[in-house]
Amino acid sequence: MRSIRRDDVPPTVEGDGIEVRSTAIGGDQSVTFVRMAAGTDLRPLLKGLPYNFCPCPHWGYMLSGSLRMRTSEGDYTYRAGDAFFWAPGHLPEALEDCEYVDFSPSLQCNKVLEHMTAAGDDAGSQPA
Repeated sequence: MRSIRRDDVPPTVEGDGIEVRSTAIGGDQSVTFVRMAAGTDLRPLLKGLPYNFCPCPHWGYMLSGSLRMRTSEGDYTYRAGDAFFWAPGHLPEALEDCEYVDFSPSLQCNKVLEHMTAAGDDAGSQPA
């Protein structure tokens, strides 16, 4: 068994109101620490993925703030203290400064983070 502290994981994506730190935690799972500034909308970084939505499932916990999760079935709001499952097909937008931790299949998570990094390069943000 092991534990991982957010500050021990280097940023994977960083800039334009978002900081993502992700690492394998065991087996085929990754843990991802996310901070988003109020107003940060991930739609531009996820554009080009299937249906322009994140295709990776996430299980996690909102540590602070709130965000809107856009889906093809409607929008949902998550606030500090909420545990969540986000099925494939979602787009996060920070309603206020927020922070959450999630657990996802590593292969799918890594593909999304690579896409976000490339999209950030194209848009001028500064991936790590």
